[in-house]
Formats: sequence, structure tokens, C-alpha cells
Amino acid sequence: MNIAIYGGSFNPIHSGHVNLALSLVEQGLVDRVWLLVSPQNPLKVDSVDGENRNENQPTYSDRLRMAKLACKGVKNVVVSDFEKHLPIPSYTINTMTELSKKYPQHQFSLIIGADNWVNFRKWYNYEEILKNYKIFVYKRPGYTISVPSIYADNVTIVDNALYDVSSTEIRNHVKTDMLHEDVLEYIKNKHLYGF
Repeated sequence: MNIAIYGGSFNPIHSGHVNLALSLVEQGLVDRVWLLVSPQNPLKVDSVDGENRNENQPTYSDRLRMAKLACKGVKNVVVSDFEKHLPIPSYTINTMTELSKKYPQHQFSLIIGADNWVNFRKWYNYEEILKNYKIFVYKRPGYTISVPSIYADNVTIVDNALYDVSSTEIRNHVKTDMLHEDVLEYIKNKHLYGF
């Protein structure tokens, strides 16, 4: 099975995340998408890790639960805590390597945004990722995507709808309409992000 890995903090997950994952399946680019909720992003020093959190900030378990609520009933999009069981921070190449070892019957690829593609050379062992895994780069407002010819065989620019929303805007109470109703209810019940 061809499985695309879509990793992120999902803090919180919103409809843009879910619709993007679903669009790759619907376009026939992959058979399934696994959303890996990351305990800590190595490139974000303010990432929430483990169960410790500041007041009104979600724990890893909260973010995982919200992702599962948002993806409930979405065919071929699966939420995974795989990275939770790896050393923190887990660099993408380590995560992909461990996935390939544990599930040799599957072929894995990676989904990243145009914002991450611009900074991809900063990723730990980025050349190994490009050498061993296909990468799907999705469009984001304000970013131009260019793929050097040497990577053309392994990098695909995804034809995706543009969602002008970020998790930061949701945390700041700007675009809560992009949240699944069960996720919004969870946030309010837990008093996350100052709701």
C-alpha cells in the first residue's frame, strides 16, 4: 500500500489539514494518509512536548484526541501516534526509516507544505529523505514552489485547494469556523487556547 505521512503538531488540527490529506487520496496519488501527531518539531523551539504544558495549552494527548475527532469517519485518513514512541525530537528521516522497518509491506512518502519546502535544506539529513522517499509538496498562500530538476523524479507539487488559515489564527480565536464541531467542543470543554 502507498501511504503518505503527513506530520505536524496539529495545534489544533483544522479542516485545511483534513481536506488536504483527503485530496491526495482522491487524486489517486496515494492509497492512504497517516497523520502523525508530532510530540515536538525539531525546527520549532516552542513546540509542546509530552504531557507538560502551560495553562490553556494542549498536551500531546489533547492534540492527538482532537486529530482523531477531526478525522473520524474520513475514509483512508488515519491518525497515528507513531512518533510518540520514538526519541524526542524525532527527525523526519528517523521517523520515515522506523516506519519503513516496522511496516516493510508498505511504501511510504512524505507530505510537506510549500513553507517547509522552502526550508527543506535545513532539515536533518534532507538528502537522505529525497533519496529514499517521494515527497508531495502542497501549495500555501504566499509561497512559490520550484523543484530543481535533480529532484523532479521524487518531488511532486500537489494540485490542492488553498486554505488561507493557520493553526495560529485558530489559537488566536480568528478562524474557528475551520474547526470540526467536535474539535471546537473539545477545545471549549478543556478551556484550551483561552476558550
